[in-house]
Amino acid sequence: MQRSTNRVDTGTGHVVVIGGGIAGLAAAHRLLATGLRVTLLEATDRLGGKLMTGDIAGTQVDLGAESMLARRPEAVDLARAVGLGDRLQPPATATAAVWTRGELRPMPKGHVMGVPGDPAALGGVLSPEGLARIAQERDLTPTAVGDDVAVGAYVADRLGREVVDRLVEPLLGGVYAGDAYRLSMRAAVPQLFEVAREGGSLLDGVQRIQQQAAARRQTGPVFQGIDGGIGTLPEAVADAVRAGGGEILTATPVLGLTRTTDGWDIRTDTRVITAAGVVLATPAWSASTLLAAESPAASVDLAGVEYASMALVTLAFRRSDVAATGALDGRSGFLVPPVDGRTIKASTFSTHKWQWVADAAPDLFVLRTSVGRYGEEDHLHREDTELVDVSLRDLAEATGLAAKPVDTEVTRWIGGLPQYPVGHLTRVARIRDEVAKLPALRVCGAVYDGVGIPACIASAHRAADEIAADLAGEIIATPTLVQGTRSEAGQ
Repeated sequence: MQRSTNRVDTGTGHVVVIGGGIAGLAAAHRLLATGLRVTLLEATDRLGGKLMTGDIAGTQVDLGAESMLARRPEAVDLARAVGLGDRLQPPATATAAVWTRGELRPMPKGHVMGVPGDPAALGGVLSPEGLARIAQERDLTPTAVGDDVAVGAYVADRLGREVVDRLVEPLLGGVYAGDAYRLSMRAAVPQLFEVAREGGSLLDGVQRIQQQAAARRQTGPVFQGIDGGIGTLPEAVADAVRAGGGEILTATPVLGLTRTTDGWDIRTDTRVITAAGVVLATPAWSASTLLAAESPAASVDLAGVEYASMALVTLAFRRSDVAATGALDGRSGFLVPPVDGRTIKASTFSTHKWQWVADAAPDLFVLRTSVGRYGEEDHLHREDTELVDVSLRDLAEATGLAAKPVDTEVTRWIGGLPQYPVGHLTRVARIRDEVAKLPALRVCGAVYDGVGIPACIASAHRAADEIAADLAGEIIATPTLVQGTRSEAGQ
């Protein structure tokens, strides 16, 4: 039975944010700080997007993203702003490995996303032939890159395929679930792209990057987690939005978006909301549909964005069983090069990596594996039990782990990560140029400036600030955003 649709006139200075992932929540939080009124609409019954906690053997763990880059300020600053500052926690260990050429080998140091400044840094991970190929790089003529180039293609041309297949691929795959031979260097590793555009030796360019980083003397952890899980951040932001006067509606899909003489009509299944401005913080396919009538060119470009799907398999073992086998050491986990044909692409030893996990479940050992990358989604159609079994088989071969888990959880992220192929930033620029022609409408999220949490928040702040500038004459008063507390965040 079709429900009647009512019109809700929300008046001047009101912005509707469509999408309740971390980008949409960050945009709502930022908009409220400018004095605008905000309604956030989320189609599902849950906020947070790819940030989510869940239960494994009675212990709360992350079932989505588990850490955020701390060398960029946006995510850490937002966490502090909503009352989670005292729960920020760096990894207890950053000692990772690569499961390559039949063994777990220490993750090399002194590289930029797997690209070394010194071939000796990759000893053990690469074969003698692969190391010799890298050593020839300074004798090669410069490689032209034009406006963009695939990371894998460029690095393979300079250093050989082995360094790409054994190190660059697993590292980039851990971020984008993508194919290094398709991924845009300009979008995914911009510091390497600048080196490539300068011409000359890639090895020398990487050394310059490392010297510049050392000169900045950056201190503090590279990554941060949150005690209780990164998945607690969205609800803490949502609580702060509500405390600041914002409205959040879940299970409210947006069916249409229409430009009016005074702003925008946003149609849901029960009502039409009028607003002066709109922030679209949705995946590309959803933004494409909503913009089809008002910005056909942006809609077409958004429709062309491809996504990778993946699954996370979380496993809890009795710690005594794991200790008895001697299977795991103090590592934080390991990466797996796709070239070796394994099913899992990485494993994180959560109990080693996060002290809060170890403290919350002292009798358990929690780890997780990831399965699936761009072009390899067939694994995701397997039953949960099959994904658990294949994860256990790969873990046993990599580490010798023979224990049986006491609990398991499989989380599928279908269409979870937008892909950044060559030319992606040009596509993003076209989308933003077209969207900017519309009054007080902006886009944000993982599609545009990076898939990491800080990048998503930065894109949200950019969208919110531009909307606030467009509606500067409609801002009535600046509300006081209430800083979140543990109780407000549901902790």
